[in-house]
Amino acid sequence: MPSEILDVLNPNPDGIYLDCTLGGAGHSLRIGEKLSERGMLIGIDRDTDAINAAKQKLSGLKCKVEIVHGNFSRLDEILNEVGAEKIDGAIFDLGVSSHQIDTAERGFSYMKDAPLDMRMDRTQKTGAFDVINFYDEERLIKIFREYGEEKFSGRIASAIVKARKNSPIKTTGELVRLIENSVPKMKTGGHPAKRIFQAVRIEVNGELEILAGAVTSAVNRLKVGGRIAVITFHSLEDRIIKSTFKNLSTGCICPKNFPVCVCNHKAEIKILGKARTASPEETEKNSRAKSAKLRAAEKIS
Repeated sequence: MPSEILDVLNPNPDGIYLDCTLGGAGHSLRIGEKLSERGMLIGIDRDTDAINAAKQKLSGLKCKVEIVHGNFSRLDEILNEVGAEKIDGAIFDLGVSSHQIDTAERGFSYMKDAPLDMRMDRTQKTGAFDVINFYDEERLIKIFREYGEEKFSGRIASAIVKARKNSPIKTTGELVRLIENSVPKMKTGGHPAKRIFQAVRIEVNGELEILAGAVTSAVNRLKVGGRIAVITFHSLEDRIIKSTFKNLSTGCICPKNFPVCVCNHKAEIKILGKARTASPEETEKNSRAKSAKLRAAEKIS
């Protein structure tokens, strides 16, 4: 949703903008093209492939560019390191990038046989192989239910535990076949492995547990009038963003029976309308955009 992001942020040519999920640098490039020599673009990504590609892609911009290999959970520390006390805008484009899905050996896709990996940051030790082969059955059921919203979590976890007693489950293809053989054949609802792969990826990368804190940190670093935009791709992410925005946009949180406010809680942001979805033109070109939701807010205090 590149056009929608630009519309929300409405970049100030001399402003400072933070891309918390640099990825293919598509959003950053469009924002950077709107900035002057006095402007600054900061990009964060945990994937070294994305970092290297972004350095080349953004090299022609006239604004100052800072690209940092790291997790957006460290955004306060990163902003301090690059000397950006306050920013004019921030974006989060969540989930796995198209490059990661399309690069078979990264192990993110259930449609391509590859080693079980799914690490966004390949310098970290734990990958999908460890989750599938070393988590006990109850823990597997828990992440399949919570992160994949999979109703056949018990069957699938049981099949995985039984299969790995004979030999480790090493590839995405092996895992897909186990899943397919564990659930009834469905005419609708997509591939049966989709939700399990989502769950394992979220677990490997700790995607949800850091999200609310990172968005709150980004809001705290915004200048008054600055804006934040977040693109989600599934209901779990969207729920967290919706809840975080609601909390940050709420004033007094005292119990209703209190005669006067004693909490002194103030709204920090104003939510900018309802969630936007990708245009028909974009979804026609990119089917992955069909599930995208964009939520935005403006700093008011």
